[in-house]
Amino acid sequence: MYLNNKMTIEEVDIKGKRVFIRADLNVPLDGNQNITDDTRIRFTLPTINYAIDEGAKVILCSHLGRPKGKRIEQFSLVPVAKRLQRLLNKEVIFANDCVGKEVEDIVAKMKAGDVLLLENLRFHSGEEANDEAFSKSLAKLADVYVNDAFGAAHRNHSSISGITKYVPVAVAGFLMKKEIGYLEGAVANPVRPFAAVLGGAKVSGKIGVIENLGEKVDKVIIGGGMAFTFIKAMGQEVGDSLVEEGMLEFANKIRKKAQERGVKFYLPVDCVVATSMDPGAETKIVTTQEIPKGWKALDIGPASVKLFAEAIANAKTIIWNGPMGVFEMDAFSRGTFAIARTIADSYATTIVGGGDTSLAAHRAGISDAFSFVSTGGGAALQLLEGKPLPGLTALADRKL
Repeated sequence: MYLNNKMTIEEVDIKGKRVFIRADLNVPLDGNQNITDDTRIRFTLPTINYAIDEGAKVILCSHLGRPKGKRIEQFSLVPVAKRLQRLLNKEVIFANDCVGKEVEDIVAKMKAGDVLLLENLRFHSGEEANDEAFSKSLAKLADVYVNDAFGAAHRNHSSISGITKYVPVAVAGFLMKKEIGYLEGAVANPVRPFAAVLGGAKVSGKIGVIENLGEKVDKVIIGGGMAFTFIKAMGQEVGDSLVEEGMLEFANKIRKKAQERGVKFYLPVDCVVATSMDPGAETKIVTTQEIPKGWKALDIGPASVKLFAEAIANAKTIIWNGPMGVFEMDAFSRGTFAIARTIADSYATTIVGGGDTSLAAHRAGISDAFSFVSTGGGAALQLLEGKPLPGLTALADRKL
């Protein structure tokens, strides 16, 4: 268990110190550089406000988009600085770079309670390369390093793992603590019955999660494109639906293993099919045994929604990772949104595992109804697979 032995921000003295917070401020922007969803900024406010209240000099850093080591203005953090200023209701100093003498001079002039946001880390190729010199340059700005970027904790980058070798102390922030607590706690000590609702396009992207959760849950519910690899593995025809031929044997093995352990394993019984993914394409609802040749399944159908809803009705813990269909298109969104509402309305502890799943919850307008919505897609998956996160293993161990 990560949190039992990793130090957190409230366990170190930060008064008057330069507290370097790695946040995940990678927010979506429209064509006019306006922030369209500031959830990630809001989620890191408790850590920032704590550091301000404790009289620290707060230095924030983050990546935004994929500029690939070049300075590209559309990926500047200037809009984030403006939004932060409004949310914190205080001045946020902005640095035009994240390393170098100019930045060091700004930091040297900071007073207790000041907040500085550095420019996009990924404007330097050294960030993603976990370059030693770049890591040392970042470390020069810090007395205390705080990782509050759960969404990037699975990356072996300079600002995530490299910097920790060169700072006096490296600890977790409040968001990191909350994310790990929910995701790890749910898997390690779930209140039962424990159900995993897994979707998304491919089995191959969720192998580790399916294997790890399959050992711990009481029910597995499979939707999305990946369901049709399982259905084909059972010998059924699935028309032109997405199937990973190389995963058929694995799918059968997982299903049989789950059943041997007494785990209830659910697959769709009907689906919404179309000849193409075009918004205007003809659609119909058919059973999974009757998908016509030339048609592809793009969402679960109403009978599957009812079956899945009944399956999770008595669950006390539910982890949901992956949509039930191509929810970005209206014609194929019903299954995902219906399951989202069913999970949100349940009396269980409900955990949404980041990425497309949190976007689906957001689009359904019910994000607030879940016990916890993770900010990290890849990091949440890695944790649910039972794999270590570089951003966590690099932090200081608590002296027991």
